[in-house]
Amino acid sequence: MPPPAYGGTEAVIDRLARGLVAAGHEVVLAAAANSTCPVPRVPGTVSAPEDRPATGDAATELGHVVLSYAALSDMDVIHDHTLAGPLLGRPPGRPPVVTTNHGPFDEALTPLYRAMRGVAIVAISHHQASTARGVPIAAVIHHGLDVEEVPVGAGDGGYVSFVGRMCPEKGAREAALIAREAGMPLKMAAKLREPLERQYFEQEVKPLLSRDIEYLGELGEKEKLALVGGSVALLDPMQWPEPFGLVMIEALACGTPVIATPAGAAPEIVDDGVTGYLRQSSAELVAALSAAGSLDRSGCRSAVERFSTKRMVQAHVELYTKVVAAHASEPATLAPWPAPAPARTADLVEPVVAP
Repeated sequence: MPPPAYGGTEAVIDRLARGLVAAGHEVVLAAAANSTCPVPRVPGTVSAPEDRPATGDAATELGHVVLSYAALSDMDVIHDHTLAGPLLGRPPGRPPVVTTNHGPFDEALTPLYRAMRGVAIVAISHHQASTARGVPIAAVIHHGLDVEEVPVGAGDGGYVSFVGRMCPEKGAREAALIAREAGMPLKMAAKLREPLERQYFEQEVKPLLSRDIEYLGELGEKEKLALVGGSVALLDPMQWPEPFGLVMIEALACGTPVIATPAGAAPEIVDDGVTGYLRQSSAELVAALSAAGSLDRSGCRSAVERFSTKRMVQAHVELYTKVVAAHASEPATLAPWPAPAPARTADLVEPVVAP
């Protein structure tokens, strides 16, 4: 199960694992020992610290990968969401590997993905894929959401919402300034744990707080959806090319329009003038925010069906099928590798994160 508060990547992996099982596939998840995702898991993994989203420890991740790959060596396909596993390479004749880049193809990550050999690399948006210079992309698969489990909000709270991390890239300061200029109350829910997040909050956001500009802290899933569902609009003035933007599809599932900058994957999610507005300048975002109440909330809910977990699972199964078929034509030269139990259809290696 994903962390109780902020943890978009973990939530997506949880939905993918459960969705594959629901679709009739056998899945083994290599997650932290204290994960509660209700699918069979690799035994012997370590517990993740619950006071932070990831260990950030290379030795821990490598140990997790070595243990997991040994336990999954007789599977049909391994879907690895770490960096270490795909970089270690795959012995000939062993399960093919799929990996997803949940972050940007930037100066730090792009060389690592270029160095992966014989691995099918998944991008999470067409924009992200377009930035993967020199990296072969096997498929673009948007994140998914259990739409039917998201309560539809009435949008009658008389405020706009902001949800994300407390950092410059997410545009928390810009959200406060735009809402203030539009004369609309703003309720902000944001992850605020790391030193740089605290520094940004203290210097850039806290001075803007007032009776109408509120910071609510980091909310759990139920509270977050209630916040977004009650808002006139989700304000998402991203200051960087977001690879996807899970909060946007969560808002649309609530029936809440999205007001955002046209950065990264936003144009793939928001239908401008229908499910929200994509505007570049602060003045344009202020005007868009003032017009958000006229958008059809039922149309927002209907539009998000294309981001369902079922669709995400189907796209992954199609990729797995192609990868397994290609693997079947490879020479069957086996490298020495521990061989455990019976084969399953699809197995996921998850980063060592809090449950």
